[in-house]
Amino acid sequence: MLDRADRRTRYPGPIAEAAVHGHTLNDQGFASDAALAELLDRYPAELIDINLYDYDAVGQVSLRTGARGRLSGAELLEAIQAGRLWVNLRAVETGWPELWSAAMGEFRRIAEGYPGLKAVTNAGQLILSSPKARVPYHFDAAGVMLFHMRGRKRVFVYPGDEAHLAERDMEQVVARQTTEELPYRLAFEADAQVMDLEPGQALTWPIYAPHRVENLDRFCVSLSMDFQTWPSRLRNGALFANAVMRGRGGAPRPTDAMTVPELAARWAASLALKRAGAMKSRIATFERDFEPDAAATDGARAI
Repeated sequence: MLDRADRRTRYPGPIAEAAVHGHTLNDQGFASDAALAELLDRYPAELIDINLYDYDAVGQVSLRTGARGRLSGAELLEAIQAGRLWVNLRAVETGWPELWSAAMGEFRRIAEGYPGLKAVTNAGQLILSSPKARVPYHFDAAGVMLFHMRGRKRVFVYPGDEAHLAERDMEQVVARQTTEELPYRLAFEADAQVMDLEPGQALTWPIYAPHRVENLDRFCVSLSMDFQTWPSRLRNGALFANAVMRGRGGAPRPTDAMTVPELAARWAASLALKRAGAMKSRIATFERDFEPDAAATDGARAI
């Protein structure tokens, strides 16, 4: 079992292991039914992702995606609370500026406890999830600060080494050739840090660390704030460039073996590759096969 903090990631950074912090967002009324129903009434449908995950006996996952439909905000909230749905409201920084302003204050306060953590960009998504919803083993190509505001949530955080997070898989996610889900084995559980989150708690973990989430039989509301640092921005660029090289038959050098100048050069190359359309996204659109419905199984009615 990996129990030393300095072995939990092969990417050096200011956050060495998962840790819980306090916050006050849940005291400001952002997670009430009334506030959420009103938000869902006005939130742009193109910024709402509605997902349903199915699992087999060994933890492998398949994803179904849903359409917003014509439910009122209150009806959509009821479907989430009654079903098995995981709903992301993207771009909270513009979609709910009052929440975002309060969250940025909390982010800055917590970040002060990590010398060297300098975010150059921040973005957020509000997560509304059903009592029995689970999110599979995955990673985010960014740093994450998770502000939990309602319900109870269990988060499993795993080491970011090659065994748990292969660079080839990272390349595919960063290049948008696949979604964030990763190959998973039950044996990974021996290496997990496990934390139960209550309202008023925020969780940080090392940049890129794989993780998965289980709700603990209650409707949950969380704000997931992504942030990029210059080191993560350079590495993401290098991962994208490596994905293009590998797709053309190359054998690129792993990013964790690169010096900072090498990472910077690959990042610069990635900007040119993206402008040239060198690798088109394969996840720009999903076939949506259900709409939320509180009366349907899992809160999802087939379209």
